[in-house]
Amino acid sequence: MIKVLLVDDQPLLRMGFRLVLEAHPDITVVGEAGDGAEALAQVASSAPDVVLMDVRMPGMDGIEATERIARDHAGSRVLILTTFEMDEYAFAALHAGAAGFLLKNVQPAELIAGIRTVAAGDSVVAPRLTRLLIETFTRRHAARPGPADDPRLDRLTDREREVLIEIAKGRSNAEIATELGLSEATVKTHVSRILPKLGLRDRVQAVVLAYQTGLIRPS
Repeated sequence: MIKVLLVDDQPLLRMGFRLVLEAHPDITVVGEAGDGAEALAQVASSAPDVVLMDVRMPGMDGIEATERIARDHAGSRVLILTTFEMDEYAFAALHAGAAGFLLKNVQPAELIAGIRTVAAGDSVVAPRLTRLLIETFTRRHAARPGPADDPRLDRLTDREREVLIEIAKGRSNAEIATELGLSEATVKTHVSRILPKLGLRDRVQAVVLAYQTGLIRPS
């Protein structure tokens, strides 16, 4: 059973998400919160597997709450709910430790799939959404180092760099395997080595790092 905490300052939105989630027997909503401070209290008391987190809320916002949850409650993973108009907020949330993000008008099937993915320990890195949000951010903040300026990338082999670039494009392990002519198991091995080498938690942080360092640039 996947335990989910709903965090949004709009009760009607929380009600809608609850109705969608509780229609699935493997998901249960263990609580609701209207701001970041209340979310932290709920995480401490109910230990949810996934926190569906709004970004803009009164008091403590979703970014600060995400950072604290990632730091103090590693067993609870945050899935940000955002809109296109809040791209920089979403980027900041990824930095804070979110496992991914979805749009608030997400289709129910995609929402359920995202929750299951995050609960399983992976990250939601939808190519169209992730690239659009991060590329928008990087265009507005063009001054950033190139690959040669970031020593972290020197820890990677040439093949691991190739895999990291494909991750940053939002591709799944299966898609990376096809693109690079590898087996999916080999790709999984590379990913499992890349993340600790770079000091990253998950694929979302890998995407952010690839753009920040200039390893991959906005198209």
